[in-house]
Amino acid sequence: MQPTETTKKTIYYGWILVAVCFFIVLISAGARNSFGAFFNPMKDDLGWSFGLTSLAISIGMLVGGIFGPIGGYLLDKLGGRTVILWGIVIMGVSTILLSLTPNILYLIFMFGIVTAIGTTGAGTSTTIALLARWFRRRRTLALGLVTAGLSAGGLVMVPVAAYLIQATDWRVAWVVLGVIILGLGFPVTFLLLRNDPKEMGLRPDGDQEPTQEDMISQAAAARTPLEAEYWTEPLRSLPYWQITAAYFVCGATTGIMSAHFIPYAEDKGMALTTAALACGTMSFLNIVGVVIISALANRFPRKNLLGVVYALRGVGYAVLIVVPAPCGIWAFAGIMGFSWIATLPLNTSLTADIYGLKYLGTLSGITFLFHQVGSASAILTAGILRDVTGSYDLPFAIAGSLLLPATLVSFSIKERQYSAKYQEALASPSTSSTS
Repeated sequence: MQPTETTKKTIYYGWILVAVCFFIVLISAGARNSFGAFFNPMKDDLGWSFGLTSLAISIGMLVGGIFGPIGGYLLDKLGGRTVILWGIVIMGVSTILLSLTPNILYLIFMFGIVTAIGTTGAGTSTTIALLARWFRRRRTLALGLVTAGLSAGGLVMVPVAAYLIQATDWRVAWVVLGVIILGLGFPVTFLLLRNDPKEMGLRPDGDQEPTQEDMISQAAAARTPLEAEYWTEPLRSLPYWQITAAYFVCGATTGIMSAHFIPYAEDKGMALTTAALACGTMSFLNIVGVVIISALANRFPRKNLLGVVYALRGVGYAVLIVVPAPCGIWAFAGIMGFSWIATLPLNTSLTADIYGLKYLGTLSGITFLFHQVGSASAILTAGILRDVTGSYDLPFAIAGSLLLPATLVSFSIKERQYSAKYQEALASPSTSSTS
């Protein structure tokens, strides 16, 4: 049956979901990542040290990582819509309750545990795992656009939080951010989000029904050498741990900045609003970088792009440490901007291509756990070293040095041997390739 003209002009619903998930990530992750703007006001108001304040953030990163595999498992079993809705509710309510913070133990519980659980449910790992089912050929681009919501959140929510803190106080600012999450995020998710294209009689990428030749071709290429029949199988293969090890470094080198970039800039003499503007600039360039990288992923090996991203991030850290402020801060914002979140869609797409979609939520959750362990350890270490040395130079240097092994590990992944993206080419007698 030939598609009608109306069918040809209909927008594939997967792209509507891309916009929905982008918005969910923007408000949820954006609000949580605004903590850098709250760092000094809360610390000074309540009499905490850098290390003690960092402890609450690092626990939040760790708890979020621990619940990553749980959230991924629930997504695989219950569907992403249910998990994301509950995540938004928990995230919104706990953000409002942060306005009542009286001491560090309350902050550790509310931000470090409750808000972290909500962010896991309504964060990038769950949204992109859901969207991976809606796309095949354009998967990396779609996931990249959603991942850009992280940066858009920083671009929008961090300056908003900084403005609210200066115009009112940090307690009012937390309430406003929580109301935004509940008032906007919940109805959009409830009304528009769907789990799978099959629920709407659609196929990935909006393709029409395949011909018999297409079905034969797809059946022949359905399995990859490492496609998982059970979630533990990838844990016994090298590519999964190469991706995961590099992602640990990704967590360490982004987490430390999400918590300490604004305090570092303030240490160097920047006003809070100027530091927030630099953070917002970095977030804007994140959007540009992730879209460019995601588009290139259809033309170049994804593991090579991962290596380039980590190498570029290493250059950014070197500039931040060597070049005096404020030039070094603004240069770092520019360089880091292109590499901050570009790893996420590449990692998820690479995992899906090598191990399939059946347990993608669980596998992405485990990888995210290591990412968050890296974030938690780097944030806490940076806070302690700032108290001990009076400077962020040493922890930033340590974080930057980790990017060299992450770069080398990424380049060494044998993508051509295991990825579904290359299986058809490998099956052709006339084609030869190297890993």
